[in-house]
Amino acid sequence: MLSRLDLRGRTGPLDSLLPRPRRPADGPVEEVRAIIEQVRTGGDRALIELTRRFDGVELESLTVSPDAVAASLERVTEPVREALEAAAARVAAYHARQLPADFRHESGGIAVHGCHRPVDRAGCYVPGGRAVYPSTVIMTAVPARTAGVGDIALAVPPGPDGAVPDVVLAAAATAGANRVHPVGGAQAVAALAYGTESVAAVDVIAGPGSVYVALAMREVAGAVGVPSAFAGPSEVVVVADAAADPELAAIDVILQAEHGPDGLAWLVTWEPEAAEAVSAEVARLVAAADRAGEIAATLESSGYAVVCESPQQAMAVVNQIAPEHLELQVADPEALLPLVRNAGAVFCGRWTPASLGDYLAGPSHVLPTNGTARFASALGVRDFMKDRHVITASRDGLEEAAPHVIALAEAEGLTAHAESVRLRTAKPGRRSARAPGPRPTTGAVIET
Repeated sequence: MLSRLDLRGRTGPLDSLLPRPRRPADGPVEEVRAIIEQVRTGGDRALIELTRRFDGVELESLTVSPDAVAASLERVTEPVREALEAAAARVAAYHARQLPADFRHESGGIAVHGCHRPVDRAGCYVPGGRAVYPSTVIMTAVPARTAGVGDIALAVPPGPDGAVPDVVLAAAATAGANRVHPVGGAQAVAALAYGTESVAAVDVIAGPGSVYVALAMREVAGAVGVPSAFAGPSEVVVVADAAADPELAAIDVILQAEHGPDGLAWLVTWEPEAAEAVSAEVARLVAAADRAGEIAATLESSGYAVVCESPQQAMAVVNQIAPEHLELQVADPEALLPLVRNAGAVFCGRWTPASLGDYLAGPSHVLPTNGTARFASALGVRDFMKDRHVITASRDGLEEAAPHVIALAEAEGLTAHAESVRLRTAKPGRRSARAPGPRPTTGAVIET
């Protein structure tokens, strides 16, 4: 079921030899724009109409009641509740390590205080449709809460009965979300970005989704903060050598393909025998899989077994693809790590499947797709925060800097900029040895 691609003896740039999924620009951009405009102008009425059109559901309310969210914890099984709590605890602990510290920098009578503050409101998109994703609630809302965001809204496509599944609501209660809206797709992104009568506009939107959702996030960027990564359909590249267990490599090639079409599932190896063995296991496992249709759809469009000349060429292929998930199922994964430049998350060795990162390892599973791992990273606390600097200068500091500020301002033809410094340094007054102001401890709040 994996298409074979043999790069041995092939010459030329890799980008000309490797197939790629459709780029976002090739997607339904105009349709997404029309949906966004319909929500901007129609508000709640548009959300209800679009949900009827795309989900076949007539919504009675656009917000799940807080009582229903709280009660969901009693409607899920104890093992699921414990798993949600364990995942939330690990994700919170990992992201707490990402929190930036405030700092003070002084130079020549000018003090700069670097401050980091959370946004007021965050919107977290949680996919639905083919499956339910309580894990995505944890992986988006918990980093936002850890960053200090006080108001977190979730948008979740409704089920066939118009309700949000209990396990998703239980995850929302565990993660500390403030509101849950049973709306999905590009229309949910538009509602979070611009607001409606029932959905408050947010400052940042994060979360994975279909091509429609990812394109909608790009379209609203500017009106609202959106992480730079394209968090679209899921991807995995498994690098395997002769030491890899073919069955384990095969199950990991297909595990992300469970999410459905438009993703990417690749095996990369420099061992032809490994390519044959793993491909055979993929065919066997797909035939018996519960979600065989979703897996087959992904493999048909973007399932490849790539045979390379060497480990070095294999890693060059990986860096060209820049996959969301990269698994190194080789005898010595540590030896290949220095060659990895572009990947959303890397999983080393036979005991570390990508599913561990999807649920419990700690980092968010919202990762860059569609090649954006070349410049983007996993969702983290910084995506829900903003940096601010506060500058305080003494007279001595301004006088020392004045010639340079004046020279640069006049070079740019901005004479008022130069005059704002020249006027101050010409006035008589008491001189100060250093910039005034308190010296904050780490994490201190410094207001302007």
